[in-house]
Amino acid sequence: MKKLLGIVVFLLILYGALLFADPGARSAGNHYNLGERIGLNGILTLGAGLLIITGGLDLSLGSVVGLCATTLAVLLVDENWSPPLAMAAVLILGASIGLFNGLLVTRLGLQPFVVTLCGLFMFRSAARWVAGDKPKGLGTQFVEWKQLLATGNFLGLPIPLLILLFLAGIAILFLHFSVYGRYFYALGSNERAARYSGIATDRYRLMAYVLCSTLGAFGSILMLMKYNTATPSTTGEFYELYAIAGAVLGGCSLRGGEGTVPGILIGTSILVILPNLATMWGVPNTLNNFVIGGALLLGAILDEVLRSKGAAGRTGPG
Repeated sequence: MKKLLGIVVFLLILYGALLFADPGARSAGNHYNLGERIGLNGILTLGAGLLIITGGLDLSLGSVVGLCATTLAVLLVDENWSPPLAMAAVLILGASIGLFNGLLVTRLGLQPFVVTLCGLFMFRSAARWVAGDKPKGLGTQFVEWKQLLATGNFLGLPIPLLILLFLAGIAILFLHFSVYGRYFYALGSNERAARYSGIATDRYRLMAYVLCSTLGAFGSILMLMKYNTATPSTTGEFYELYAIAGAVLGGCSLRGGEGTVPGILIGTSILVILPNLATMWGVPNTLNNFVIGGALLLGAILDEVLRSKGAAGRTGPG
């Protein structure tokens, strides 16, 4: 709870600094754009955060986004599939990739870092092959679906943000109010102890990988509908790092066993606001990733300090 309160305060400080930096940041248009970006990025971060809580890691998430977005564009434009069928196929593709990653980790005992790093290269290459290494655009087609999933609004709120909040609500019920969520935390805290206590650890680790990649595929659908084009060599590039960074900034420990859905949402918001704030303060765009990396490093340092103090308090005289 203290960690969550700390990142809430940090977010409020950043938001206050953003409003102070430029009066234009207070406009409804800027807030709408922030909400839209939080929605699009937050779906990926939510998937990465759920996986991190179990002690897993997915470095292939950005390439999954690229492959799924490219595949969707090809199915819709080149193959003339109906949007519902094409989107269902892409979600199945994302889930299958997560299952593939999870099986390699659970059945063969490979390290998640190695498995998903290989996936990063494989799925990006597959995206380029599927599209003939050419950008794939939707043109002026599918206006209704774009409005429904990405470019529209409801009561003045961007659709991607509303979708994220809906998914976050489901994730809160699953992670914080069900026995399966407790299994996720137990798996991330101590896999051996969780296995000895009767938890089917492989099953829940597989579930986490499938959820992560499926949410990545779903995010790719929204991004294609929003930006109208998928470029196989670059779409989704570095998104895995942003998703992991957002989850970690939101309180998820890379050691596993820690993190909350509200924290993941806050971490996503921090990553969206930081570049905006840096730009308004005159920081060159080329240094945006430096700012994000610095914030992530600071968060990791604070997490380690708090963890060390907590451990000292538990073992100290009393």
